[in-house]
Amino acid sequence: MPEGDVVRVTAQRLDAALSGRVLERAELRWAEAGGTDLTGRTVTEVLAYAKHLLTRLDDGTTLHTHLRMEGQWRIARTGSAAAAARGGDVRAVLANEVWTCVGERLGMLDVVRTRDEHLLLGHLGPDILAADFLTAPETGVQLALTRLRAAAAEGGFPAQVTVGGSASPEPRSQRLPVADALLDQRGVSGLGTIYTAEGLFAQQLWPWTPVDDVSDHDLEALLRTTRGLMLRSVAEGVGTVRRHVHGRARRACHRCGTPVAVAPANQAPFERPIFWCPTCQMP
Repeated sequence: MPEGDVVRVTAQRLDAALSGRVLERAELRWAEAGGTDLTGRTVTEVLAYAKHLLTRLDDGTTLHTHLRMEGQWRIARTGSAAAAARGGDVRAVLANEVWTCVGERLGMLDVVRTRDEHLLLGHLGPDILAADFLTAPETGVQLALTRLRAAAAEGGFPAQVTVGGSASPEPRSQRLPVADALLDQRGVSGLGTIYTAEGLFAQQLWPWTPVDDVSDHDLEALLRTTRGLMLRSVAEGVGTVRRHVHGRARRACHRCGTPVAVAPANQAPFERPIFWCPTCQMP
């Protein structure tokens, strides 16, 4: 699943192509939004919140999209063959006289009033890549720490809703591992398996260390370090930042030479693979 760095770069590229220009073509190939016509409206900005993309329009409307596991937005010159946007993977097309932006294999798409964006995003924790994440006491790192501590005190975040079913209102009756807490999105948002693993490695934390056993200082340091890795990826290019553990199962740790291990974080059906070094990140 694309993580916050990928979504941030995607938002920057879409913003450069769309902002300040009138939509001359707008196709939403999505059942719930297929009847919505956005043509003639001007894009005011495209921004990212964690793993979510918000395309805001001058009439107070927002197009919300999420890449999920395999989605992408690609940009082509309007009128070029690549801008034709043919194929069954296309879920959205936004075009002006210069650029055509094509959303393929999108996992979520909603059209809402801009003032109602909170209905889609209000459950999320602070965006780790937000410009004020380190400075805003009520919406940044301190809020993230408060949410993570509260979840740990309850034995974990409440069960998530599964497809076709409902969630139990009761939280998990076990100590909350730090990897699980970071992946949940309700404590802090924008992280996936890559930066959860790489941040924990950088801080030499075992992924299944209970949040209660991590001091406020160390937990904040973990968030700051992980944010720094993601910002480097945004600045230097997605995929250019060296990965020390993620995707390197059974290969030698760059620090000590021990074979990198992998095991699941989170409970079924939300388990995700987390990579770590059994020596550098001893319990």
